[in-house]
Amino acid sequence: MTVDAPAVRFGLPESALRGLGTRPFGVYVHVPFCATRCGYCDFNTYTAGELGSAASPQSWLEGLRRELGVAARLLGEPPAADTVFVGGGTPSLLGADGLAEVLDAVREAFGVAPGAEVTTESNPESTSPEFFAGIREAGYTRVSLGMQSAAPHVLRVLDRVHTPGRPVAAAKEARAAGFEHVNLDLIYGTPGERPQDLRASLDAVLDAGADHVSAYALIVEDGTALARRVRRGELPAPDDDVLATDYEVIDQVLSEAGLRWYEVSNWASSTCGRCRHNLGYWRGGDWWGAGPGAHSHVGGVRWWNVKHPARYTALLGEGTPPVAGHEILTEQDRHLERVLLELRLAEGLALDVLALAGRRAAADAAAEGLLDAPLVEAGRAVLTDRGRLLADAVVRRLVTPGS
Repeated sequence: MTVDAPAVRFGLPESALRGLGTRPFGVYVHVPFCATRCGYCDFNTYTAGELGSAASPQSWLEGLRRELGVAARLLGEPPAADTVFVGGGTPSLLGADGLAEVLDAVREAFGVAPGAEVTTESNPESTSPEFFAGIREAGYTRVSLGMQSAAPHVLRVLDRVHTPGRPVAAAKEARAAGFEHVNLDLIYGTPGERPQDLRASLDAVLDAGADHVSAYALIVEDGTALARRVRRGELPAPDDDVLATDYEVIDQVLSEAGLRWYEVSNWASSTCGRCRHNLGYWRGGDWWGAGPGAHSHVGGVRWWNVKHPARYTALLGEGTPPVAGHEILTEQDRHLERVLLELRLAEGLALDVLALAGRRAAADAAAEGLLDAPLVEAGRAVLTDRGRLLADAVVRRLVTPGS
């Protein structure tokens, strides 16, 4: 049940804190700043022109430190973070020194476990060899770079500002600075993207030497500039058949190059190259999301912060947690989420979490080629290549009444 209670009343029940530290624990930090707004993006981000004097990176960082202090008090004896992920927005706009301050704030509040994965997203245009050297020295272990496409006309449709070759150069600079784990993000299905454009993007990814690739189908989100262009008929909506074909091409090219899927939209060249922070989400772990609009989850309680950076910092300046609302997940909610998320993973879902109706549905899906039949016989639901294209439909079939 969702509760939009005043932030001052927010607290975690004892039931949520029970077992804290026995599950993976991550920290997500949301940096809400961008140099420009991409036409397809509906994330909680703001340009300098949109914010004016209402908020700044420095005021945001002061608020972040306060929120992390609140987090440590609410959690009692918080576990050291197994993973830290700085996302946005454009975290690289903070520069290496700013990102070092962010990580220092996390260390002061929670501590960072030995061998922790520490990731920052970055826009290739706001990086340099000096930037990568600086964040590597600060303790970051992984970089995720927004590439989207190597085709200039596709980038123009997406309102991306980086030059086509810059993501590859940035990935190589990150490698040279000592980063073993470098991710490149792709978006496929953009209006006007041709098969040769997608192949050129994949060739660029492989040339960059990235050990991890995330590839997402373009979604036209309400309220974005892209949605307005589609509504006016200036651009066609993404075509489902084209998206399916594109996905198959991406999977084939990456697999042949040694990057294997481990989640429907993610490929890695090795087990240690997988994004441990995101695996924490998908496997039902705990995380504290700090920053404007960030979402958190601990022990079946989920909450989210106010979105505007000025309101976020003002509340924290008053000594008030910046929580906009929260919900306590029911057993049914948690079951549905477990099926939805674990089925997207390469190791799949243990069938014994389903009731008889769900197990029968899994057998039917295996007979139709959507789940791996021998693995279903062995007690696990694992998507086939065709099943990955229809993952949401398979979830709906498994989560039947009483399953």
